[in-house]
Order: sequence, then C-alpha cells, then structure tokens
Amino acid sequence: MRPFDLAFVRAQFPAFSDPAWAGLAHFENAGGSHVCAQVIDRLTRFYTARKIQPYGPAAPSQAGGAEMDEARARLAAMLGVETDELSFGPSSTANTYVLAQAFLRGLEPGAAVVVSDQDHEANSGPWRRMEYEGIDLREWSVDPATGHLDPADLAPLLADGRVRLVCFPQCSNVVGEVNPVAQIVAMAHEAGAFACVDGVSHAPHGLPDVGALGADVYLFSAYKTWGPHQGVMVIRRELGAKLPNQAHWFNDRPLYKRFTPAGPDHAQVAAAAGIADYIDALHAHHFAPEPDPRRRAAAVAGLMQAQERTLMAPLLDYLAGRPDLRLLGPARPEGRAPTLALVPQADPQALAAALAARGIACAASDFYARRPLEAMGIDPARGVLRLSFLHYTSPAEIDALIAALEATRRL
Repeated sequence: MRPFDLAFVRAQFPAFSDPAWAGLAHFENAGGSHVCAQVIDRLTRFYTARKIQPYGPAAPSQAGGAEMDEARARLAAMLGVETDELSFGPSSTANTYVLAQAFLRGLEPGAAVVVSDQDHEANSGPWRRMEYEGIDLREWSVDPATGHLDPADLAPLLADGRVRLVCFPQCSNVVGEVNPVAQIVAMAHEAGAFACVDGVSHAPHGLPDVGALGADVYLFSAYKTWGPHQGVMVIRRELGAKLPNQAHWFNDRPLYKRFTPAGPDHAQVAAAAGIADYIDALHAHHFAPEPDPRRRAAAVAGLMQAQERTLMAPLLDYLAGRPDLRLLGPARPEGRAPTLALVPQADPQALAAALAARGIACAASDFYARRPLEAMGIDPARGVLRLSFLHYTSPAEIDALIAALEATRRL
C-alpha cells in the first residue's frame, strides 16, 4: 500500500485547477462535493455522442444504454448488492418520497413506523406524513445535550412487534456522529421490521458495504459523492418484491424500475459510472491489484476515512479551545464524519460571510435538519455554521480555516 497521495487525488478534480476556485477552500462539501474528471468526461461524452433515447438499434443508442447499465452494475458491485437492487432517481428526497408511498400502500392496519429526530428532513418528512393515513408513528429521540442516537432507546419502541420499518441516518448532516448501522439493522430485523438507512452524509466518505450492513434500503446522493446530481437507492430484493409497484403498471420488472416512476436523467445515470472509475483509479494508485470491486471500494473507503481523521484532528483540537463555538457531536475524529456544525455566539450568517471573505467557502443554515437542531435547543431560524470537508481537502486548507476562524474570533 502506498501512503495517501494528495497530489494524485486532487489531480482527479478539475475544480482544483480552475481559476474560479483560486484562493478559495471548499468547506461546504456536505452540500455538494467537487466532481471528479471521470464523471465529467462521461457526462460530456453522453451529451455529445449518446444523446438519443437509449437501448434502440442505432449505435449511439446502444452505447448510451450500455453505459447506463454499466453504472448500475459497477456501483451495485461496489456496494455489495445485486445489480437490479440499485436504482437512480432525481434526488434522495424524491426517492424517499416514492418509497414512502409504496410502504403506505403495503402496510397493514395497525402497523408502526419508527423515525428518528436526528435525520435530515428528506428521511423524516415522507415517513412522518404516513401518520395522517393512520400509521402509528414512533419517534426515536436524540440525547438533547449531545445529539447522540442511542440504540438502547430504540428497543422499547420495537417491543410490541408492531413496527414494520425503522428509518435512521448512518450519519447526521449536523451531528456528524456515525451510527452503528449493523447493530441497529439487526435490532429492527429481530423485531420483524425492515430498516431504511439514509447514507447521504456518510457515502461521500467511502461507499459502504450495504450487504454487510444488512440494510433493506440504503439511500445516498451522487452529487455529494463526487458525481452527478442523482439520488441512488438500494432496495433489497426481498423488500422490493413485497412493496407495490410505483412505476407504470408495465414497468414492474426489472426491480430497479419499480420505484422509478419518472424517467431518469439518462446522461447523469451513465455518468455515475465515473464514481466507480474514480474509486478504481485511487485503488490502482494506492494498492496492489484486487479483482473484487467490493474489496476495492472498501480499501479506498478506509484510505479516505483515515485521511479525513488526520485532517480533523487539528481542527477539533482548535475548536476545543473555543468555548464560543459549540461543536455538535463527538469532539474526537474517531466515530464521526468531517461534517462539523458549530453554534457560534456570533451570528452564524455573519460568520460565514466573514470566513468567505478570507477564502473559506462554507455556509450557515438549518441545512434541512430542523428537528435535530430543535431537539438540541438550537433555533433553526438562526441555524448553525457548518464546516464540511472530504479526503481531497489539504492540510494547508485546514490551516487556512483555523487561521480564518481565529481572525474572526471577535465577531
């Protein structure tokens, strides 16, 4: 194994050499990452050489359909699931909404659904609306002091055997703590429920082995994972076969069409194969050859996360000495993602603007996480300052962020 090669990694992203980003460090990756060259190249090729309805007899049509199939097959293999268990949609929000409609029709009277208040609203609102249709909605609540989602608090919600679905995030987009997904999924299964995992805030830090996690549904956003603006949804076959078809009546097969009621963006689906290209490029550069795509993805995920922990350490150390900046979630790199939400004594919007003036691109908002913020006593209207980065962030950019935070201390 070769040590993490930051120069090689950053060379895969055209943004780092574009004048628009000169002197500006990207610290709002949780809202959308830079896009790797492999995705951009595939997207450009599709729009220039494949832009015709796919799967027809003409050569460009055949090539376009093949590239769409390639994206689904390669990403599914890296996630440890079957090809037909992976589908694309316009966003994770839209995918979750469609899935909720399927569950609403498929649940029996008296069934219960568990949601957490640690979620982004995309994996909370669609499920909560089911309460209007007679579903028993049960909330799994965070610790108001820390934002921690304790599996011990889930157990009583499952005790009567009426829960059919448990929805929770792998990682909150404001708390940053990584939840023990396999443990929670096992608890849900033991109680006779399916498990839906929102992976939007975790997948950018390395694609997970969904098969090993055991999740029945896993959702993430490709545009936050170095790719095009698409939502990626895994629905395992056992669950997919039970849920009613949400597509045209004649599109109930194959499985990946059942939960895609609208036609996907063909070019962006095809370009999503560039995510797999990028992972393979990092693996080839840092590791010995490995034929198994799941093992390649796992090795690259480990590489990314180790680098991110290294980057987080000095920033977390600095924040520990800033009592005027309340950090949400764990104070150490272990067990958290590099998505750091801060509650400043100063106005969050003013602080974000001051940081931008010093070359730090970040944002202040509720980030559609109003429920967890309210649960922790934070006014969503005021919001938080969020600093989020990825493996491609440089130590120099972390230093620049710390210097900018220090320079704005008196705001």
